[in-house]
Amino acid sequence: MAWQQLHLQCEKTNVDLAEALLLEAGALSIALEDAGDQPLFEPLPGESPLWDEVILTGLFDASTEAGSHQAVEQLSHDIAAQVHASRVWVSAVDDKDWEREWMTHYHPIECANNLWIVPNWLTPPDANATNIIMDPGLAFGTGYHATTRLCLDWLTEQDLKDKVVIDYGCGSGILGIAALLLGAKQVYAVDIDPQAVLATNQNAERNNVAARLEAFLPEAFTDYCAQYNILPVDVIAANILAKPLISLAPYFATLLAPQGQIVLAGLIEAQTEAVAAAYRPYFTLDPKHTFSTQEEQHWQRLSGKFTH
Repeated sequence: MAWQQLHLQCEKTNVDLAEALLLEAGALSIALEDAGDQPLFEPLPGESPLWDEVILTGLFDASTEAGSHQAVEQLSHDIAAQVHASRVWVSAVDDKDWEREWMTHYHPIECANNLWIVPNWLTPPDANATNIIMDPGLAFGTGYHATTRLCLDWLTEQDLKDKVVIDYGCGSGILGIAALLLGAKQVYAVDIDPQAVLATNQNAERNNVAARLEAFLPEAFTDYCAQYNILPVDVIAANILAKPLISLAPYFATLLAPQGQIVLAGLIEAQTEAVAAAYRPYFTLDPKHTFSTQEEQHWQRLSGKFTH
């Protein structure tokens, strides 16, 4: 079966209308992508941020009347006028095994110090390396994002033997799992998204570390700390967003033992000083580190020790 794709570029205020018109015309699916180079940070649950300029791609079955090239060409003009599209074009795409197509975009990644991230359907390139077996599912943190890599690289440089670690904003659980594979004794993973708690537990099972990892929603973690007196811990890793990192600084200070270590990521350069200012009353911070993505968006990492 062949397919026709209708592509429309419009402002985000017209995206809902464009989606409705494409679905009404018989689109089987609709994909959204950035029309420029505007970064979006990981959203909170329930949020669906959009770029200012969006490209919508509607997929049509070319074997149907509504999906014929002529019909899609006519539809492109009709919808473009209604949503004030700045660009519109039609393309054909051959049929593929779509259920497996997305898997071709993932490959093993080598981090610092012989740490690898390996999709769970692939064989590790180096069986003797420290291999994190991951399912790139719904939760954030596959290792393909610069902020995750920054934290993983930092973890490989620490002596984690017999340490107790909190992975706050755990997403897929990748940082906590890496800490365990690198020698940590226990990890407590926390996230506001129930899907992240589920993904973390599943990935811990894949990596045979589930017995040493507990995953919680924040309220449940607070109750657990009070009931089992697990604090203070040795290390906190938090790869989230600047605003919640700033608000969490006093709380993180209550979780760490004296000289306990912390690593923070999810920041761009313009946000780093505000985050650092929130942590300086409690932590002695190391020099910041940058990571430049292919789009030249500079990501920052902060790390340090609890000193107050």
